Amino acid sequence: MAAPVLSFENLGLVQGHGWLFRGLNLYVGERDRLALIGRNGAGKTTLLKLIAGTIEGDEGRRTIVPGTHVVLLEQEPRMEGCATLLDYVLSGSDAPPRHEAEAIADQLGIDLSREAKTASGGERRRAAIARALAMNPDVLLLDEPTNHLDLAAIEWLEDWLSRFNGAFIVISHDRTFLTRLTRSTLWLDRGTIRRAEVGFGGFEAWTDQVYAEEERNAQRLDAKLKIEEHWLQRGVTGRRRRNQGRLEKLKEMRATRAAMIGPQGAAKLVTAADDSNTKVVIDAKHVTKRFGDRTIIKDLTFRVTKGDRIGIVGANGAGKSTLLKLLTGEIQPDEGTVKLSNTLNGVIIDQQRSLMDPAKTVRDVLADGGDWIDVLGVRKHVHGYLKEFLFDPSIAEAKIGTLSGGERSRLLLAREFARHSNLLVLDEPTNDLDLETLDLLQEVIADYEGTVLIVSHDRDFLDRTVTVTLGLDGSGTVDVVVGGYADWEAKRRPKVDAKKAAPKAAAAPEAPKKATKLSYKDQRDYDLLPRRIEEIEAQIAKDEAAMADPDLYTKNPDKFAKLSDGVGKLRDEKDAAEMRWLELAEMVDALG
Repeated sequence: MAAPVLSFENLGLVQGHGWLFRGLNLYVGERDRLALIGRNGAGKTTLLKLIAGTIEGDEGRRTIVPGTHVVLLEQEPRMEGCATLLDYVLSGSDAPPRHEAEAIADQLGIDLSREAKTASGGERRRAAIARALAMNPDVLLLDEPTNHLDLAAIEWLEDWLSRFNGAFIVISHDRTFLTRLTRSTLWLDRGTIRRAEVGFGGFEAWTDQVYAEEERNAQRLDAKLKIEEHWLQRGVTGRRRRNQGRLEKLKEMRATRAAMIGPQGAAKLVTAADDSNTKVVIDAKHVTKRFGDRTIIKDLTFRVTKGDRIGIVGANGAGKSTLLKLLTGEIQPDEGTVKLSNTLNGVIIDQQRSLMDPAKTVRDVLADGGDWIDVLGVRKHVHGYLKEFLFDPSIAEAKIGTLSGGERSRLLLAREFARHSNLLVLDEPTNDLDLETLDLLQEVIADYEGTVLIVSHDRDFLDRTVTVTLGLDGSGTVDVVVGGYADWEAKRRPKVDAKKAAPKAAAAPEAPKKATKLSYKDQRDYDLLPRRIEEIEAQIAKDEAAMADPDLYTKNPDKFAKLSDGVGKLRDEKDAAEMRWLELAEMVDALG
C-alpha cells in the first residue's frame, strides 16, 4: 500500500460543552477512494474541514507531505461579494486557471456568467464543483457533492472521479454513487473512527459485524448503557432486517401495478371500474403544458391510484417540477384535464425546508413548545417521538439554528409525518440526510397508507421506494415505467443507442448484410462471461473481507499491499467483462 500523503494522530476537537471526538487516528493514501460515513451530527463535515486545514483541532498532530494540494468542496459554497458565478470560481489566492474552470463548467452545463445571488442550488453546486476540480487537487474532499445535481451531472462526476489520479474522501447519502466509486470506508461513530479496506458496497455487512460484537460486549456493562445500546441496535440493524421484508412487499406492489398498465410504451391505465379495490386519486388525461414555444409535457394520460409510490426523474429543466404541480393541481394544463379526488389531503415537504425557523427550539417545531405531540391520532411524548427519528431526546431544547442540515431535514420529516394526510409530496427528500435516516424514511414511506409523489435524483432511494417511475427526457414525452430508476434506465437505454446508430445507417451507401447469429467467439463470451463475473465478485468479496482485519496492515503489510493491488486488478477485469457482456447482450437483442 502507498505511503500516506496526509495523516492525523490523536486528533481531538471540543465543540460546545464537550469533545466532539478525541483520540482519532487516520491516514489518506495517495490513491485512496474513501467513503466517510456517520450519522447527521457525528462531525463528518467538521472532520473534512480539519483534514483540509481550514480549522484546527484542540489536540493531536496533522502531518502532510510537502506540496500536497488539498481541496475541499463544501456543502454550501460561500458566494458573498461575488457578482457572478465566474467571480466566485476565480476568487481567492488559490483560484484555478480560468480556461480549465470554464472547460469543466461547460461539461457540467453551467453558465458561469449567471448572477450569483439569483443562481439556483444546482447552478451554485455546479460552479463549486468546477472550481474544485479545476484546482488540480492531490486530495479532494467532497461534502455531499451530488446535492442539487441532476442525474446527468451525477454520472459525469462519477466518470471524472473514476479517472482521477489523486485521492478523495466523500460524504454522500447517494448509495449508488458511493458503491460505484469508493474502495475504503471511514466510519465516524459516537466519537471514534474506524477504517475498513472495503468500499461502501461492503459497509453494511461490516457494520453489522461491529454491532454484533458490541452487543456481546454490552452484556458486561451496566443496565443504563445496555438500554442505550438496545435502542441503537433497534434503530440500525433491526431496521435493515425489516426493510428486507418491505423490499419484498415493494416487488409485489410493482407486479400488481404492472398488471394495471396497458401495452409496453403506453401510459394509459385501466379504469377504476376494472378493479373494485382500486381507487383513482389523480386522473390525468391527454395533458399538455407549454411555456412559450416549448412543450414541457406532451399528451400525458396517467392515473395515480391509492397507495401508489410515484417517482419523477429527469435532468434539471426537463419539467419535473411542472409535472408535479400539474398532478397536485397547483397549475392547470394547456390541454387535457387533471382531476383530483375530493378527499385528497396533502403534505408537501419541499427542498427549502422553509418551516425551520433557526430561533425556535426542536420542542417548538414538534409540539408548539409542549411535551406531547399527536402522531396520526396517537398522543406521544416529544422525547419518545424524537427517538423514533434517531434523535437523542436531550436535543429537544436545542435551537434549530444549531442543528446540521441533515438534522433539520430529519426533524421536518418527523413533524410532517405526524400529520393526518393521504397524499405525501417529497421534493428532493434525500438532500442532507445520512444513510440511517434514509433507511428510516424508506420504512416510513413503506408503511404510509396514502399515495406518495417523489421527485429525486437518488437512484438507490427510488429503486427501494417507488412502484412507478415517470421519466422525463426534456422533449415533453413522459415515460411511464413500473419500478424504480434502474427500470426506467433499462427501458430508455436502447432508445438512446438506436438514435446514435440511425445517422450511420442513413449515411451508408448500401445496407450491410444482416447477421443472423453471433460469431463463435461472441457466443462463447456471451455464455461464459456471467459465470466469470460471479467468480470475480466472489474473489473480490473474499479479499476485501481479509483486508477488513484491522491488524493485517500492521502485522503483514506486504500481504495487505498484495491484496489491495489484486482487488484493484479484479475490479478492472470485472468492469471490462461487464462492458463486453452488455455489448453482446445488445447484439443478441438486435438479432431477435
